[in-house]
Amino acid sequence: MSNKRMSCLRPQSVLGLVLAAWLLAGCSALDRIKNIGEQPSLSSIDNPTARPGYKPVQMPMPPVQLASYSPNSLWRNGSRAFFKDQRAHQIGDILTITVNFTDKANIANETQRSRTNKEDSGVDNFFGKSKLPVTNNLLPTRIFTADSNASSDGKGSVVRQEALQTNVAAVVTQVLPNGNLVVEGRQEIRVNFEIRELIVAGIVRPEDIQSDNTIDSSKIAQARIAYGGRGQITDVQQPRYGQQVLDVVLPF
Repeated sequence: MSNKRMSCLRPQSVLGLVLAAWLLAGCSALDRIKNIGEQPSLSSIDNPTARPGYKPVQMPMPPVQLASYSPNSLWRNGSRAFFKDQRAHQIGDILTITVNFTDKANIANETQRSRTNKEDSGVDNFFGKSKLPVTNNLLPTRIFTADSNASSDGKGSVVRQEALQTNVAAVVTQVLPNGNLVVEGRQEIRVNFEIRELIVAGIVRPEDIQSDNTIDSSKIAQARIAYGGRGQITDVQQPRYGQQVLDVVLPF
């Protein structure tokens, strides 16, 4: 390891990183101290497109097709019902997303390998004589002998099972040129001093929306589903800031 890299691991540098992390988290720590004994507050309802970092979705689109109307007909081409369709179809409409996520994986692999090598070299006759010329010594019957054995046995397994079932109302934030809808739904539930958050976002086809204005999460393209929480329980489960900094800085 070079001297430059060794200097990065000096106690002064580690202490400086710890202090910097503590200063960055100072505002959050002060808010937590100020709210000791108080319930965590719910975030305000706002426009999803006005949040920092929001970017409109851009996807490859087919050529735009103009709507056509048949003369002397009460039925409009492309309409899904004779009467007004109550399903979400424009920006600001609300639909219900049924989150039904079940994931189960059970994988097991094993690899075995072995190899045996043996090398043997010797001389028992030198131009018809059993002794070396000049020195008159006996010829060695074995000049070089080498043996090698190698074997390996590797095993690995993955067992995972996840399930999430709930409903969340989402808002249409964008209508793509081909008619697909970009939706996003956020839900916050406070139980005692813990807030559970559910975020669902993605792209849906109007044809996949059921007549009761619901859609299954398996039919959402580019789906982003996040389920977590914040509060006293989550705070206890997280390592301290100093421990997180040391986990990043220490090389061992």
